[in-house]
Amino acid sequence: MPDQLASPESLAGPTSVDAPLLELRGLGFQHKGHPWLLRNVELDVKSGDLVAVLAPNGRGKSTLLRCAAGLAKPTEGTVVRHSAFGYVPQAHQVVFAFSALDMVLMGRARHLGPLSAPRPVDHEVAARALARVGMSHLARRAYPSLSGGEQQLVLIARAIASQARLLILDEPASALDLSNQAMVLGMLADLAADGWAVLFSTHQPEHAQAIATRVALLYGPGDLRVGPTDELIDEASLSELYGIRLRRVSFNDDGAERDRIIPLYG
Repeated sequence: MPDQLASPESLAGPTSVDAPLLELRGLGFQHKGHPWLLRNVELDVKSGDLVAVLAPNGRGKSTLLRCAAGLAKPTEGTVVRHSAFGYVPQAHQVVFAFSALDMVLMGRARHLGPLSAPRPVDHEVAARALARVGMSHLARRAYPSLSGGEQQLVLIARAIASQARLLILDEPASALDLSNQAMVLGMLADLAADGWAVLFSTHQPEHAQAIATRVALLYGPGDLRVGPTDELIDEASLSELYGIRLRRVSFNDDGAERDRIIPLYG
């Protein structure tokens, strides 16, 4: 049986490799009576893209992603999605004690008719999505009883189970320990390699360096700089973005030379 999580191509007809699955055109956002938070945002996300949005707190990263996912209405501009999508928020409050597996099954809703119950195939896809994020052993646990990091992994599994071609994730590794951060980043890289389009926000430039094909640095309203990761992730750009001193360091990783940007404290 083919791997239903391996590729999103079954969800839509073939598209050009260069055709964006998500387009933000002239997007702006402003809370009534407040200054502009976002302005003139131009961003495409294509099949195979891993686009990381970086900015300090309060600069509008989450709002940009919520607009992209249709959860916030832009004040100006347009958002065009050419695919179904999965969205993973930073935090998710659930009142009812759904199991972890039931939470993932909710990602199958768009594949079901009105009032239809999940089919065996939906249970199978949900179980495999949980396995992909290493959470099979907690399938029957009540979602509210899980740790913050475990809840985040369940939400990522739910997005994967939707079999959308586009994933939008708001700081997907923020509540995870180092081991689970590495697992999630590797999983996102694998999904992009399989043809998914991934847009995610992060506070950690090293996460963007590790997997992002492009980055979007949000300096302020009207100043979003988008480009290849290895061109924009440098000492000058990130020092300006975060307002602190940073330095690029090089190290040998089993014979491979790698660079990382680190903050200088004190």
